[in-house]
Amino acid sequence: MLSLGISFLTLGLVNPKIGTQLETVKREGVDIVFAIDVSKSMLAEDIAPNRLEKSKRLASAIINQLASDRIGIIAYAAQAIPQLPITTDYGAAKMFLQALNTNMLSSQGTALDAALDLSGTFFDDEDQTNRVVFLISDGEDHSEEGDSAAERAANMGIRIFTFGVGTDEGAPIPIKRNGVVESYKKEMNGETVITKRNSLILQEIAEAADGEYVDGNDTQAVVDFVLETLKNMDKKEFEAKKFVSYKDQFQAFLFAGFLLILLEIFLFETKTKWVQRLNLFNEK
Repeated sequence: MLSLGISFLTLGLVNPKIGTQLETVKREGVDIVFAIDVSKSMLAEDIAPNRLEKSKRLASAIINQLASDRIGIIAYAAQAIPQLPITTDYGAAKMFLQALNTNMLSSQGTALDAALDLSGTFFDDEDQTNRVVFLISDGEDHSEEGDSAAERAANMGIRIFTFGVGTDEGAPIPIKRNGVVESYKKEMNGETVITKRNSLILQEIAEAADGEYVDGNDTQAVVDFVLETLKNMDKKEFEAKKFVSYKDQFQAFLFAGFLLILLEIFLFETKTKWVQRLNLFNEK
């Protein structure tokens, strides 16, 4: 009986899982598209280590604070290309972020309108959720269609929040080889190009799409702003999945084990009258 009791206790400590339990998991959140500028001006080093790396770290810091929101990524320069469709796989999102570079697109410039129009195609019309675009750029726009694209996005129910990286004083665009600066990008007349952050156009785009502009150089301020903004948005269910989990059954084994041990103590270590009468071993 003692051996059986110890065996049951051992099984209980192993915590066997028997049977199934059906549960429903609901995901509620906001659809977010990160539109990140990868034009050559993002190589300027007026914000360390440079504007593009700062943008990638900023997006990554935001993703670290998300819970059940879905995210997508767009890279753009003179044109926009999708990098990651709407997903809840934050690990994949960070991997695609790290792969962004200024050599992804051969044509240069900063076509904000192309990025915003492409963002609109990321959202599923049949699965209505709050729709948000986080546009990270230095604001140097050569398309002159950013405002109209923002208005088109607003008509689709998309809110655009812009984060400006870089400084208003600007900096030259370095040309590097093996990590070493060889020269700086120059104009046709030989003068060094100075690229400056254009906060005004980023503010106009945000206002046209019911959003706000935030200085992207301060990562913590941006993260705090994003968390507060998302907290005040209505969350809508966009995914519900059912999965099977196993029930813990250790309680029965522990109960049986303790019961057997108690019985063994009571029956064989306590000298009761009826046990003495048995005289099993011919002691008298």
